[in-house]
Amino acid sequence: MSVQDRADLPAMKTNPKFIFFTDFDGTITLQDSNDYMTDNIGMGKPRRLELTRDILEDKVNFRDAFQEEMNSVTKPYNECIQYLVDNIKLDPHFAEFFQWSLENNIPVVVLSSGMEPIIKALLKALIGPDAEKMQVVGNFVGPRPGKSIDEEGGWTIVFKHPESGFGHDKSATLRAYSSLPADSRPTMFYAGDGVSDLSAARETDLLFAKKGHDLITYCAKENVPFTVFEDWSSILANCKEIVAGKSTVQDAIQKGRKDYESGAAGVVVPTTK
Repeated sequence: MSVQDRADLPAMKTNPKFIFFTDFDGTITLQDSNDYMTDNIGMGKPRRLELTRDILEDKVNFRDAFQEEMNSVTKPYNECIQYLVDNIKLDPHFAEFFQWSLENNIPVVVLSSGMEPIIKALLKALIGPDAEKMQVVGNFVGPRPGKSIDEEGGWTIVFKHPESGFGHDKSATLRAYSSLPADSRPTMFYAGDGVSDLSAARETDLLFAKKGHDLITYCAKENVPFTVFEDWSSILANCKEIVAGKSTVQDAIQKGRKDYESGAAGVVVPTTK
């Protein structure tokens, strides 16, 4: 069986030289849909920020913190989806990037710690029919005992990898591609912004980390190479240069390190004594 025919590697179907993997919430979109629900119709922002700090300080894993956040959202599931469709906005440059990727045989794969039905509904609303050309890999939704998901307190998140502290271990999908033979392995890009992207941060050739967000702090702390993006216009410009052979992944990583050290990455650089 050829690489292109492997059912577990759908992004290889067209034998691409590059694949772009990306987080969804707060990366493709301007707001994080799960944070938006938690802050506005769930536990509220102060408690959510406490949980985020606890994750970064290794006091709790992402899966358990996210479960607590989603448990606090009790609106019927269909109402949650409509609430998000009405309020979540797309990064203004993502549609241009996605069109370029389609024209250049660069599959886009969404890897999310959110829930697939929400993501697909939002992508369809924000991008239109072409959204179906994007593979979405995420968690799922299920009913609570004796309830329907479309009633008050009726739904719960169902994790793709319940045994993992991430709930959805994004690195598992990335490793399936990165372990391909060298003569068929594509160059792998990944874009993300927060704690749900920690498992993916080490598993790609070039990580785009969003300016001013938690992922940069983690990568700098753990010596994970990255470059900085502010919106998808900078991702598009970088990818065009690399695909055209005008720059390299290492060039982008070096710039990311300089941006971090100079403060241009939008996070506080720890002082050394």
